[in-house]
Amino acid sequence: MPALVRLLMLADMGVETGGADAPWRAASARWFTEQMRRPDMFAAFLVDDPELGTVSSAVGTCDAHAPGPADPSGLRGHVSNVSTDPRRRRRGHARVCLEALLTWFREETRAMVVDLNATGNGAALYESYGFAAPRHPALQLRTGRAPR
Repeated sequence: MPALVRLLMLADMGVETGGADAPWRAASARWFTEQMRRPDMFAAFLVDDPELGTVSSAVGTCDAHAPGPADPSGLRGHVSNVSTDPRRRRRGHARVCLEALLTWFREETRAMVVDLNATGNGAALYESYGFAAPRHPALQLRTGRAPR
């Protein structure tokens, strides 16, 4: 779990991550540990490097939504944590992880739609796999609630 927490791309997304002892890191590690017990709803694919250890990842989750005519299962996929250590970027590691993750969605889940949020650096990779802006724009509301 430490590798998945370390590879979170929060800094690349403009989020302040705090130090190595920031409370969110332990909470994130617990979350990953819990999710690993749900192979039908969670998957993580990693690339290991002989010198640096884990250098790239792609994580996928499935969430239950109300079924509808275009999506009778109601299961929606989400890609996150596609990340590569800066020292090993531009070598195809993220592509390998993403390809494995998309294969998992297609072959191991009932998800008919897979969403993601892209950084500017990752958009071209996702578009090469067919990701496109949804018909209806995604909006987000921050509740103003302080993190605990």
